[in-house]
Amino acid sequence: MASSATPITEVSARRRLAQRYREIRAYSLALAAPLSAEDQCIQSMPDASPTKWHLAHTSWFFEAVVLQPHGAGYVPFDDRFSLLFNSYYESLGPRHPRPLRGLLTRPSLAEVHAFREHVDGAVRSFIEGTEASVWQDAAPLLELGLHHEQQHQELIVTDILHALSCNPLLPAYRAADQGRPRRPSAAASPLRWLAIPGGVKTVGHDDAGFAFDNEMPRHQVLLPPFLIADRLVSCGEYASFIADGGYRRPELWLSDGWATVQEQAWGAPAYWLAPGDARAPSEQWQAFGVHGVQPLDAAAPVAQLSFYEAAAYAEWAGARLPTEFEWEVAHGVPGIGQMSGEVWQWTRSSYQPYPGFRPLSGAVGEYNGKFMVGQQVLRGGSCATPKGHSRASYRNFFPPAARWQFSGLRLARDAPP
Repeated sequence: MASSATPITEVSARRRLAQRYREIRAYSLALAAPLSAEDQCIQSMPDASPTKWHLAHTSWFFEAVVLQPHGAGYVPFDDRFSLLFNSYYESLGPRHPRPLRGLLTRPSLAEVHAFREHVDGAVRSFIEGTEASVWQDAAPLLELGLHHEQQHQELIVTDILHALSCNPLLPAYRAADQGRPRRPSAAASPLRWLAIPGGVKTVGHDDAGFAFDNEMPRHQVLLPPFLIADRLVSCGEYASFIADGGYRRPELWLSDGWATVQEQAWGAPAYWLAPGDARAPSEQWQAFGVHGVQPLDAAAPVAQLSFYEAAAYAEWAGARLPTEFEWEVAHGVPGIGQMSGEVWQWTRSSYQPYPGFRPLSGAVGEYNGKFMVGQQVLRGGSCATPKGHSRASYRNFFPPAARWQFSGLRLARDAPP
């Protein structure tokens, strides 16, 4: 344990962090539990990673960022694992190519679990026994590692869902919740427009609790008055867009979006099955999700949309997507709903640094800053986002054609003069 001279507040902080570490690490294994060893090795596209790789990479992060630099006498589980499970940290050495992670049949799943146990034991000892002077530098990195693992927990779900969607049998990731009847398809509640006054607004993280570096510094922006929808766009509404020829009308699409529609032959969100689809015959639209193929729920938020599709729908609806700052300012206003826990929400904002942004020092400085080009910001959080992980200032980001995530949209409009 830490010495008797360690302040009580620090002892409490260590205990809380140790408890959170146990819970978050256990949740990763729980997410993988419904999957076979074969499931956990598959990689269905370059943007996705095998479940086994996620389990190993998150362990490597604690090893490479916390234990090796700060843990006196720590012995790595296997020196070769750095090559296999480093993601994109140039300063931490070479990496196995991302598109080829599905070829890593070895180490086995059992060895990856042993790696996790090795790291977990070392982290527990580190939290309990490291000197106070070392703890001050290492505790923020441990906290970062836990939020990093929560990001990968969401990716475990979204990546395996994409892999299973490529299987002709369309198998479910997990069985539907027992004792919870599925709500019937119905129309969503009428959409209401909420008026948000313009002016100088303060955005960014408020220094209360954890945040990634890309959420800072807190700063001011000037916003004109605007209107924002009180809820997300529903599947039923998006089906009307499809029925009105939305995927066949180039005037609705950004140029790159229309080119992508033609190249990829898009005609619906990624996991929708049209009536008569031979993989799961039905006279109605269906959707593939974590519980397998289900009738399309007209009231549910539409998901698995690219930015291009979200922008095209907004154009069709006579509206637009909100900027990320409009979204953040609207967060928590009376009457607004579905801001998190359903789908990530595309915004019209490109992913850029805030004024005065400075990446973290050391290897973790590569975490966010170097990706600030060619991507769009999403806000909120999805049904796959671990509870407590998201917040109003959270900035997710993906390329505009990405649609294997639980990503949807909320409409906005300029306020009338």
